[in-house]
Amino acid sequence: MIERWSRDQVLALAPDAASRSAAQKVAAPGKWSACGTTGTVVYGECEGSGARPYLACVDLTEPAYRCSCPSRKFPCKHALGLLLMWAADGLPVEQGAPQWVTEWMEARAERAAKEAAKIEAARAKKAAEVSSGEDDGGAPGAGRSGGSSRPGAESVRHGRVAAGLGELERWLDDQVRQGLAGAAEHEWEGLAKRLIDAQAPGVAGVVSRLVRVRAQDDWPGRLLEEYALIHLLAVAYRRRAELPGALAETVLSRVGFPVAKEEVLAGPAVRDHWDVLGRRDEEQDRLTSRRVWLRGRGSGRAALVLSFAPQGQPLDASLVTGTTIEADLTYYPGAAPLRALVAARHDRGADDAVRGDAVQDDAGAGRAAGGTPPGVSPEQALDEVAGVLGEDPWTESWPLVLAGVVPGRDSIGGLPLHRAARDPWRLIAVSGGRPVTVAVEWTPRGLRPLTTWDDEGTAVIL
Repeated sequence: MIERWSRDQVLALAPDAASRSAAQKVAAPGKWSACGTTGTVVYGECEGSGARPYLACVDLTEPAYRCSCPSRKFPCKHALGLLLMWAADGLPVEQGAPQWVTEWMEARAERAAKEAAKIEAARAKKAAEVSSGEDDGGAPGAGRSGGSSRPGAESVRHGRVAAGLGELERWLDDQVRQGLAGAAEHEWEGLAKRLIDAQAPGVAGVVSRLVRVRAQDDWPGRLLEEYALIHLLAVAYRRRAELPGALAETVLSRVGFPVAKEEVLAGPAVRDHWDVLGRRDEEQDRLTSRRVWLRGRGSGRAALVLSFAPQGQPLDASLVTGTTIEADLTYYPGAAPLRALVAARHDRGADDAVRGDAVQDDAGAGRAAGGTPPGVSPEQALDEVAGVLGEDPWTESWPLVLAGVVPGRDSIGGLPLHRAARDPWRLIAVSGGRPVTVAVEWTPRGLRPLTTWDDEGTAVIL
């Protein structure tokens, strides 16, 4: 049986404020001609403007959503309304689901099986290449040609990037020699465009963000820090052949060389029970990004699942803050791996999901094992961050779980909060002056609180 989510967790899935409001209006039994749950699926038929009711259902084990309404929002208000009723224990428990729900679940299970077969085939192929000596793992970053399979494409791109970063190094020398006060917005914009032309989009993005640094009160020190990290990246790229393989991979990724999703999924997987600590959405250049933070209970590893969508389009909503999933994660290469993909989930079998049976793992704990995740002291957290920065000095954020800390208006457990996160009144209210467990996002500018847990182990999203 899936652990029941809180109202907060359900509303956090809504794509916008309008969806949250609309969902609460349809979260009433009188709106539904039929509704129920099998334990792993919630479903219902909601009255709409047409003659036929809208058919909505949610597979709680991921979750995944389906609704026959014409809404382009995801999840729609009907799926959210169902979840709100389920969270309030307002859905009757049924032995089986209607046929239209069963057919949808079976189709999803079939697609998942095909995807898993593809991943296993890719891993087997990669293992065979390595064992036969055909793998290109000798040179750091070999094969990172930016998605082109044409002969010589890799060397051509590396030549362009080298030229662009060479210009960047000379520009930085001039900036330091002439003084930071002369930094101008149009110079950064022009430089970013030239770096895009040089096929170094990662560095271009960092340069384009310097405008925001210049607008802050403490901009001189911040700008010098950013210049130093950009210069370090340019030099590291120029001397990447001298670097350890993992660090060279990090440099290539920071510069903007992509890694194919198929290549990541074919890599070694880490199976664990992963706590979903929180998420943050950001909009930039007509694109919305979603960052979802996880920590493995057994491995202790941190992970970031990143997704993108054009503004107005739905983002991945399959990871619910405050839940624990059993899954295989595969990491993008790097010296301090963080970004990952969910390669496979082991929450249940397809037949179990349709019937509503609970699944137990070897330890006897089902997928809904949740509760308060294990945490560390502030001192241990700082040691972890120091180790990460030693491996990847360009790290901008890292998920942590702090245990036994008392939050204040500008700090948590003695660690300063990010300027945008100060006065965390909801966190302070949950704490009541007592120590709590808090999931946070570490950044060089301070901590961003994500989630805390009350005395009953219920997640409170901050």
